[in-house]
Parts: sequence; C-alpha cells; structure tokens
Amino acid sequence: MTNFNLSCPIPLDQYPQVLLAHGGGGKLMQQLLEKMFFPAFKTSNDSPPHDSAVITLPGDKIAFTTDSYVIHPLFFPGGDIGSLAINGTVNDLAMSGARPLYLSVGLILEEGLQMESLWRVVQSLQKAAQTANIKIITGDTKVVDRGKGDGIFINTAGVGIIEHNQTIAPQSVQPGDVILLSGDLGRHGIAIMAVREGLEFETTIESDCAPLHQIILAMINQGVDIHCLRDLTRGGLASALNEIAVSAGVRINIKETAIPVREDVQGACEILGFDPLYVANEGRFVAFIPPNSVDTALEIMQSFAQDACIIGQVAPEKSKTGLVTLESRIGANRIVDMLSGEQLPRIC
Repeated sequence: MTNFNLSCPIPLDQYPQVLLAHGGGGKLMQQLLEKMFFPAFKTSNDSPPHDSAVITLPGDKIAFTTDSYVIHPLFFPGGDIGSLAINGTVNDLAMSGARPLYLSVGLILEEGLQMESLWRVVQSLQKAAQTANIKIITGDTKVVDRGKGDGIFINTAGVGIIEHNQTIAPQSVQPGDVILLSGDLGRHGIAIMAVREGLEFETTIESDCAPLHQIILAMINQGVDIHCLRDLTRGGLASALNEIAVSAGVRINIKETAIPVREDVQGACEILGFDPLYVANEGRFVAFIPPNSVDTALEIMQSFAQDACIIGQVAPEKSKTGLVTLESRIGANRIVDMLSGEQLPRIC
C-alpha cells in the first residue's frame, strides 16, 4: 500500500505507450508511482510514502464503506470509471448522512493497457475527488496478465464523519413517511448501453453520475428529519424501494405519473425493452421524510435539481413481508417486484 493525495497533471510522454509488465512490483511500477500517481495525488503537507496513512477523525461516529468498479466500457458520456468510483463511494457515505473525508483507491491494471487511458482515469479520479472535497489518502496498484483485467478495475473504501444524531436507515422508516426522488431516472444505464452496443439516438444521453452528499448535508443542516436514504444504483428505483420495504416491514405506494423520466430515456427503454424503474442511476436517491419536514426537504432538493419531486408514501399499516405498489397512468395498481438478475450487467 502507498499513501497519496491530490495535485496536478504532468506530461504523458514520460511513459511507455502501454503497460507491459505484470505483477505488483518492479521498476516500471515504481516509475508509475513516482511519476504518475504521486504527482497526481499529492499535496505539500503529505507525509512520505508508507504502508498506511495515519489520520485523525473528528467526533466519535463515522461511516465506512467499500465498493469495486468493473464497468464496461471504461469511458462513457457523462463520466468514466474514475469519476464513477469516487462518486459511487461518496454517495454510499452520504446515504448515512455522513460528510465524506477520506478515500482509498486500489487499481487493478491489465497488461497492455494504454497509458493514455490510465492517465485519463487518474485525472478523472483527481477531479472528482476535488469536486466532492474528499481526500485520497492511500492506494495500491497491481498489474495482471493480458486478458485477465479488462483494462482497469478499481476498488475503493471511504470514511466519513456523522455530525448529527439521526439514525438514517431502513429501520427508521415509519408509516405515513413521504417518499422524495432527487431527479429523473435511467440516464446512467441507458448511457452505458448506448456506448456498449453502438446505439445512436437523436440526442446523446449522458450519465447522471454525480456526488450527492451536498444535498443531504444541506437537508440535515436545515433541520430536516430524514428517516431513510438510498441511492438508486444497480436495480434502480424499484429494487431500492423493495429492499427498504422488506427491511422496514412496510408497504410503499408510488405513482407512475409522478416519476420523472426524460423523453429520450423513455424512448430508448421502449426500444430496448427496459423498464426505467429498474435502470441504474449514479446520481439519484430516494428520501423517506416525515410529513412535517417534506416542504423544507423538497425545497432544498429542487435547489439542486428542478425535477426533484414527491413520488409516493408509506402506507399507514405495516406489512410483514414488505410490498411496493405502483399506481399506473390509467389508475390501475400493480405490484412492483424486485428484479431477478440484472437488466444491465457491469454498469458500475
């Protein structure tokens, strides 16, 4: 392990065009660390490279998460595997109401990887971390044989500080809670699918990949009572709501007409046979809010995204098995099940 932080880019012509060696050590790997990673992720107050980073955490309550990113393709409209790794980890911390502080990044690099691609990812990691105000303080690099890594895999772990007394979790959901959605659905999954399959639509659909913690912290700072948060990644809105309904033992009712889906995304879903409720997002979340905090919460959310809205409510009665129902555009009700498998594999 090697500790590093943030700084500025350096010329690419100092490196060979492709990564030729495999294994975890050697002269080339040391050159990568010294000439690419250290300059990109270092500040003037960094300590010398060591096997671990030593940090001091304020307060006594932290959030800790880990994730791995194996997305294909590595680059897509609206982001890439680097920004996705940072934002995905930041958002997992945000769903506990935590302020992100520190991040580790582990890179699994495939032999033969173009150095230009690696540098693009490094720059993206740097930029996304700066935007989210999170520090990359430790990391690791390994190279695997050609054909074993699909370019780049990234593993992260994130630490954040919880500066409030709320318990933001499924067990806090109560009958009567109002369900708020932070914006339109489906753009990330469709953006990935379009690039992967070489599909062309009238407009370029960009991923919604973005950090969410600023919205959450603004709500907390304004005294909004938040019972539960969940980001809508794999499995989309439908899977997230089903997971919460089962964990909380409640029935969730949502309205199809209230759920924002862009026209181009809806059209792409119809062509591909996808349901937008199940398509992955990387910059959207749902919030379960008691009625007395809804107006403030919605005002804050709409200051970040105008199409943030109320999409439903938790039923007054408990449900032993947990249930999600949807009122369709024609007024009929149907059960929204958990998706078995994935519509789109390797979208994060």
